[in-house]
Amino acid sequence: MTTDANPYVALVEDGLLDQAQLAAAQQSATARGLDMERVLLKDCGVSRCALLTALSRHYGCRFFQYDERLPVPSALYAGLDGKVLRAGRWFPVMQLGETVVIAAADPSSEAMRAQVRQLVPAADHEFRVALNEDVRWYIQDYLHAEAHLLIGIERTGLAYWRNTMALWRTKLACHRTGQARARTSMKLLRWGLALVALSNALTRINANVLAPHHVAILVVGIVLAAVGLFDYLKVRRSGMDLSCQSALMDITAETIRFTRRYHLDEAPPKPEDDTPLAQLAAAITHYCSILRPVPASKERTHLARERNMLAAQRTIAASHRTSYARARTGLSLIRTGVSFIGLGIAMDKMLGAGPYSFTDYILAGAGVLMLIDGMLWYLPVRKLKYGIGREIKER
Repeated sequence: MTTDANPYVALVEDGLLDQAQLAAAQQSATARGLDMERVLLKDCGVSRCALLTALSRHYGCRFFQYDERLPVPSALYAGLDGKVLRAGRWFPVMQLGETVVIAAADPSSEAMRAQVRQLVPAADHEFRVALNEDVRWYIQDYLHAEAHLLIGIERTGLAYWRNTMALWRTKLACHRTGQARARTSMKLLRWGLALVALSNALTRINANVLAPHHVAILVVGIVLAAVGLFDYLKVRRSGMDLSCQSALMDITAETIRFTRRYHLDEAPPKPEDDTPLAQLAAAITHYCSILRPVPASKERTHLARERNMLAAQRTIAASHRTSYARARTGLSLIRTGVSFIGLGIAMDKMLGAGPYSFTDYILAGAGVLMLIDGMLWYLPVRKLKYGIGREIKER
């Protein structure tokens, strides 16, 4: 600990400022009504680390920096008056065993130490120097709502969780794009098989004589069917794992349960119809944050929870949309399969047996395969129940 009354002299000793610059900064801070540290950081270009190191050497103690990820135990600040802490410029930031660590702008103040011992009972106290700005941030973050409603300062964690859910939604969007590609491929396959059937029908009507234009139609049909089948099988092999979607819904439902106690319990309005979008719109009002009449800047944590709530709902809805895209793909396959089964049977009955009648069985067989594959796509989705977590009961 240095004996100089000016805690910033160490900056001159370290060669970061000269005496004239330090005096000018002090004069500027006084004239503008600002903290000296703010002028040093903003106007003089002194780094936070260098400033804290200088203060640490002056007061002979360790320094403490603001970190919004730090989970301060609510027992340390429960019942403390923010005005008292702002006046004393201190805040309890952690507990190490039986020792409570206090971040203070002036750790040498005996009045502040006496106040800490009175308001924060502990076997021992460790005082660490902190910037005025950092102390104010801790007071603002932790004393803008009741202690029992705060779970640390989780904005960073919530932001990370939102990014994770955004990544999930991006992956789900990629799956939906794959499903759209599969349906497009099936249309090519359907057109190809239809042209093959057309060529076969024209040939059999023409006394089983394969005319050149019949061959052209047949070749185009085979090419389209081959391209569509190849592209579809690529998507089919990548397949959408429904268990993955179920996991997403379970995880995001846990997020909703976690944040539910921060929101109103009033019953939401009934949806106008049974569509998923209507149910989602009706459910959102159920999760409006409880915002107290204080400056909005002090409600960042509440708003962060609200954003996470809505992000969780969007993620679950995206998961359901992906499931329904899979169902649509399956239904398209089923519809196409039934159509070609009927077409194959009809051609066999109406045109009779002949050298080209084997194509009737090929069409019917292709239809059966499409029907089976469509059922494999569609049936798992039937087991899913739509919801965004609201109807899940507390455990």
